[in-house]
Amino acid sequence: MRNKNYRLPKIPDEKIENSELLQNIKKRRGGKLLNLDRALLNSNAFANGWNNFLGTVRNKLSLDPKLRELAICAIAILNKADYELAQHAPEFLESGGTKEQLDGLKNIDNAISNIKLFNDKERATINLTKEMTLKVQVSDNCFENIKKVLPNVQQQVELIGVIACYNMVSRFLEAIQIPMDKN
Repeated sequence: MRNKNYRLPKIPDEKIENSELLQNIKKRRGGKLLNLDRALLNSNAFANGWNNFLGTVRNKLSLDPKLRELAICAIAILNKADYELAQHAPEFLESGGTKEQLDGLKNIDNAISNIKLFNDKERATINLTKEMTLKVQVSDNCFENIKKVLPNVQQQVELIGVIACYNMVSRFLEAIQIPMDKN
């Protein structure tokens, strides 16, 4: 992990107004603010949009939470977004993923073909995540595999949306160099 220095002001507690926006962010976060939130609060409009959008992506989709978190962890690894991985590895484990699977994601290409560690749906998710993250364009073969393992079109849209969304998150985190939160 590289040494990270905040590139934007981190809003300290005493400077944060007790606003509806702040309460909404804390509600989504279980009562706390993350370093990410403190950076976002440099723009209330952006923080509000982010909170609403990410709240929906995290809490209101029909997509299996394990697939969502698998994709997010794979994005974090591909984009070298340590903060994102630190936030979502516990979520992946809580949603049914294993430590062995997390370790297996460290080599994405091996994970895509590892039939012992990942099932068909998980391998297709990892492959889609890799293509969307590294290439942007998705091959016909990759998309056909997703359609085969996720025949529900709504869930296809949601998985693609999660991957697009969390690529945005990792890029924001890394551009600003947001440091790890202290527990």
